Amino acid sequence: MAIDSQPQVPQEPVQSPQTLFQQLDRYKGRAGATYSLLPFRFLALDATRFLLTNFTGELLVLPKEVVRLFVHHRLPIHSDIYYRLKSRHFLIDGDSTVPVDLLAAKYRTKQAALSQFTSLFMLVTTLRCNQSCVYCQVSGRSENEHRFDMTEPVADAAVDFMFRSPSSLIKVEFQGGEPLLHFDLVKHIVRSVEQRNASAHRDIEFVIATNLSRLTEEVIHFCRDHNVYFSTSLDGPCDLHNRNRPSFGHGSYKDVVSGIRRVQDTLGPQRISALMTSTRASLQRPREIVDEYVHQGFSSIVLRTLHPYGRAAVLGTGIGYSIDEWLQFYREALRYILELNSQGIVLREATAVLLLRKILTPWATRYVDLQSPAGIGIAGIVINYDGNVYCSDEARMLAEMGDQKFLMGDILSDQYKGIMLSEALLSPLEETLTECMPQCSDCGIQPYCGSDPVRHYRSQGDMVGFKPASDFCKMHLGLVKHLVRLLEDEPAAAKILRTWI
Repeated sequence: MAIDSQPQVPQEPVQSPQTLFQQLDRYKGRAGATYSLLPFRFLALDATRFLLTNFTGELLVLPKEVVRLFVHHRLPIHSDIYYRLKSRHFLIDGDSTVPVDLLAAKYRTKQAALSQFTSLFMLVTTLRCNQSCVYCQVSGRSENEHRFDMTEPVADAAVDFMFRSPSSLIKVEFQGGEPLLHFDLVKHIVRSVEQRNASAHRDIEFVIATNLSRLTEEVIHFCRDHNVYFSTSLDGPCDLHNRNRPSFGHGSYKDVVSGIRRVQDTLGPQRISALMTSTRASLQRPREIVDEYVHQGFSSIVLRTLHPYGRAAVLGTGIGYSIDEWLQFYREALRYILELNSQGIVLREATAVLLLRKILTPWATRYVDLQSPAGIGIAGIVINYDGNVYCSDEARMLAEMGDQKFLMGDILSDQYKGIMLSEALLSPLEETLTECMPQCSDCGIQPYCGSDPVRHYRSQGDMVGFKPASDFCKMHLGLVKHLVRLLEDEPAAAKILRTWI
């Protein structure tokens, strides 16, 4: 439990010199008070207000003086704020156990996704690629280096591995390199999954992460017949996209917008999504980037930061920026997106949607970075072209840089149980329970955040990481505080944001 330390009040002695916890009576109502505190965390939202959260994600924004009255059991009962705190499980009064039982039910709901286990399987069908993105994180290879293609035996073992997961949903995401350079194997895997699922009866989703430059009629017809979705990258207007994502010999903007339109026209707008990756050149152009997505007919955009892997790590000083700079870019872009929504132009920012679902609904997300324990391995897993299994896409990227710290096993030689119980997965998971991680356990946004042990290991040499120096923590703290301020202080913006979820 986190409580404010000002003003100072007399405290009962601790139970023993070995513990920092107060006796239970410390949290019960004092003489004349009729309520006890339930566990909660807080942080300063601004100079005058605290953001309060409990461990199921219930949220209140209150004046600091009100919070001080509350934690010292001096809050007037039967006041409006008293009932708001009670209804959201920040306090309990009377002898009934119903409020605690309800709180437990809410927590079980938030954590229900853990019982489903791994549902996302990212298959790297080839490392070959026909583009040379300035921030390439996966060390793409040239088109003629076929030794970096996944083979059918590896693909068949991957299909068998996927169906050993207890999840009712199996989502197969084909990654690269450029998966369309090895489309015959993509077709083989899709058909194998469908054949296996005739008796397994899982919910199946297929997504190809592609630059669309090799989109052919064969690809479109196959994806139409097998309900395959597309995910692509669009970094903004023509000159910016070509600067970030050059093809060998020419820009890639023409190919991607042509491919987007072909998929939209033949399969429907819902069958393709896009994300952008921010480089330093992107930061001064938030409105132009958003306008490009509107122009291309998208109803959603992902504003993504650079990750410290591959070329992005090597060229970081040339294309990189501070998290504070990126957050300013994000706020400007989100402001413009909200402005467009107020004019009837529907466009959602996907990161905000994920966070808003955690803030405003009782449901969890399956997004790997926003879970406790982290979603590595237990929400998503990567099977590389060579059969190596990694706990996350970032772990695979790290391996391409020569560090196999997070290698879980080999799909051809290791059994499912051995891979899923490997130290390369269990050890990081043990370090990612934010409820008890140093500096996460008492953070006010803990219910909405997560952990990225691979990124902290890469940037700080430690899977937990030192949070004040963590870009991951700074980014999510900045995002959550900004969204909460919009929800609290700007009714028009809040109304739009609520429609997104």
